[in-house]
Amino acid sequence: MINRVEKLSLLSEMIAFAKYDKEINVIEYNFLLGVAKQLGIIRSDFDYLIEHPVTYTHLKSHSERIVQFHRLVLLMNIDQESKDNTVVVTKLYNFGLRMGLSHESITKVLYLMESFPNKIVPPDVLIDIFKTQYN
Repeated sequence: MINRVEKLSLLSEMIAFAKYDKEINVIEYNFLLGVAKQLGIIRSDFDYLIEHPVTYTHLKSHSERIVQFHRLVLLMNIDQESKDNTVVVTKLYNFGLRMGLSHESITKVLYLMESFPNKIVPPDVLIDIFKTQYN
């Protein structure tokens, strides 16, 4: 189980990812707020993170890093109005590398993402990709 500092770091990372285009739209905000609630973070703490990011904390658990990567993939695909998808994909790729995920797995997820409705990779497919690379 991850601790509060790690949870705040995860949310802060996701907020930074959502802010790549300078503002968080309503759909992104609601998605992020939902993640905050799942993590047990109250709304006032979440809203504080938007203006005051916390330092990145590396997750020890490989499975937690995969879950976080999946959240970022979902977040990326929420904003269908994104102007430059290449910049977002590169940013997602770099976030995955920083989390210590294999570049082969990240590349495969980003490639396969195009073949799914709304570019949303099902969790079981994502887990299988990372499991294959991890073994």
